[in-house]
Amino acid sequence: MPSQRPSLMQPTTEETRKTPFAAAEDTQWSRPECQAWTGMLLLGTCLLYCTRVTMPVCTLAMSQDFGWNKKEAGIVLSSFFWGYCLTQVVGGHLGDRIGGEKIILLSASTWGFITVVTPLIAHLGSGHLAFMTFSRILMGLLQGVYFPALTSLLSQRVQESERAFTYSTVGAGSQFGTLVTGGIGSVLLDWCGWQSVFYFSGGLTLLWVYYVYRCLLNEKDLFLALGVLAQGLPMARPSKVPWRQLFRKPSVWAVVFSQLSSACSFFILLSWLPTFFKETFPHSKGWIFNVVPWLLAIPASLFSGFLSDRLISQGYRVITVRKFMQSCPAGDGPRSVKHFCPVSGSHHKLPQGYDLCISFHWLPDLQPQRKGSLKHLRSPVHSCFK
Repeated sequence: MPSQRPSLMQPTTEETRKTPFAAAEDTQWSRPECQAWTGMLLLGTCLLYCTRVTMPVCTLAMSQDFGWNKKEAGIVLSSFFWGYCLTQVVGGHLGDRIGGEKIILLSASTWGFITVVTPLIAHLGSGHLAFMTFSRILMGLLQGVYFPALTSLLSQRVQESERAFTYSTVGAGSQFGTLVTGGIGSVLLDWCGWQSVFYFSGGLTLLWVYYVYRCLLNEKDLFLALGVLAQGLPMARPSKVPWRQLFRKPSVWAVVFSQLSSACSFFILLSWLPTFFKETFPHSKGWIFNVVPWLLAIPASLFSGFLSDRLISQGYRVITVRKFMQSCPAGDGPRSVKHFCPVSGSHHKLPQGYDLCISFHWLPDLQPQRKGSLKHLRSPVHSCFK
């Protein structure tokens, strides 16, 4: 009588349930793959900020064309963040389930297209303000998934000892993108009008998407990911998270207000600095005041990742390194060292309260570190409680 026990050669029930994406989660890039993807993701982050900064650079010229006052221009600039804040956790969840590189590519193709057609959207009718506000909200929704998906991708594919430096290298693209649009975009603005800046940044994004699609991604997996998104992801089992207990901790609220202050100051500068300089110093060159403030952020971002890995490898606790980076000048820049420290340390060393706030406000911080123990808790919200 044949044995009822499953053969060792037969897949178990758990294995048969694995999707191609789940199988890929356990693989890490080889050295050449990591170098190629790091370069491409650096360029992708650069283009993300190229398109994001395009509107602040062009706001004054568009206000003159459409007759916007400061309040109306502020509505257009701030509407981006109405959408941006809604897709942070969603981006991390989708990146964990179907692959961060696929989410990045799909979102980049859409925000690149929206940037290219923005001049056409602005002239659709007399409601310039309404059309531009809607397009900016949509841009925010699409770009909100980028950094969470990037975090998911690097946490699964990059070796633990190299994550902080890799992430800081990729994150330096935000300063590069600000410099590119601030420099070249300002020249295009003076020579060819504000429409050319949108064509430039959006066109480059679409070229980047095409290259990544043709050279680095598996076409079959990409279409499979689209099918999964179209059909809807299966519901995961709800986890018991002690929300009430966590929100009673003073450390939670301390980090919330700290991050709120940091984000407000950075994005106010990012959005209004071009307008301030143009109005205060009308005879100065746009490519100067849109470039100089961000020059030092690039070497600071690269050095921060190297220093973080170095300190943690020498035995310093992750929370100690994070506090040190938060208090030093290099930590003041956008997505600089303070946002990369945890990626090369043991995740369980971070306090629960700190993890909670970071999961909502700086999703690039949340990277599962303990191999094996987080295989079923990949969600950016769930992983912070492990």
